[in-house]
Amino acid sequence: MSVRVYRGGYANFRRRRYPAILTWITTLLAIATQMIYPLMPDDRLLSLTFFIVAAFALAGLMQAWSAHGTKYAATWLIATTLFGFVVEEIGVHTAWPFGEYSYSDSLGLAIAGVPLIVPLAWAMISHPILILARRISARWAPLVFGWTIMAWDLFLDPLMVDAGRWTWNSESPDIPFVTGIPLSNAAGWLLCGIALGAILHWGLPHEQRKIAPSSATGDVILGWTLFSGVIGNLFFFDRPGTALVGGFALALPLLPYFFMKWISRG
Repeated sequence: MSVRVYRGGYANFRRRRYPAILTWITTLLAIATQMIYPLMPDDRLLSLTFFIVAAFALAGLMQAWSAHGTKYAATWLIATTLFGFVVEEIGVHTAWPFGEYSYSDSLGLAIAGVPLIVPLAWAMISHPILILARRISARWAPLVFGWTIMAWDLFLDPLMVDAGRWTWNSESPDIPFVTGIPLSNAAGWLLCGIALGAILHWGLPHEQRKIAPSSATGDVILGWTLFSGVIGNLFFFDRPGTALVGGFALALPLLPYFFMKWISRG
């Protein structure tokens, strides 16, 4: 007489629930670390900055893995960070395409002037942005990607400049209402964002796992980025111009994206 041991429940959990749970945990951890940034004393901000970058990159990695698998996730992370490293090296040594700038030694270990944490920052929200860009327009996805990641940097750059993480020496005029950030930086991010968007859009498959969780975690990060960028600059960082310009720029792709997702629910 044989005894059957039923393992379907656990197997189903591992296949369907486990990836979603990991993705939500890393997403909420990333958001939680960013929430406490304005409340921390100055001597703790540097270590928290490292943690925030790593947490958001990990959340993006978990989102990519849970929806598309290990090969896709590894390819996305390597391509994004390698691209970020190359363009930052070019930027630091030639002042193109962002303008003339230099990084502070406070950002830790660096290779030829580029701290290793910087390429990882390119991966912070690039995967949710890729999903957004593909949803809005498969044909124009690289352009949508480039605009959206440029809009995200409108929030990031002033914060890091004010904290002394890097310094601008560019002769380019400032972005309107965003003091201390040259217009050339926005142009550089748009150009590089389009290039990265093209690499990811055409280089990564569109198909998801049959048991892939929804893109809700990526949507939460996108929505949080807009909300926190506006509220943080208005009430914590004394940069109302950044809140206005960054909020408007990021809302341009986010609002139609969320509207399209809302319409498709019906």
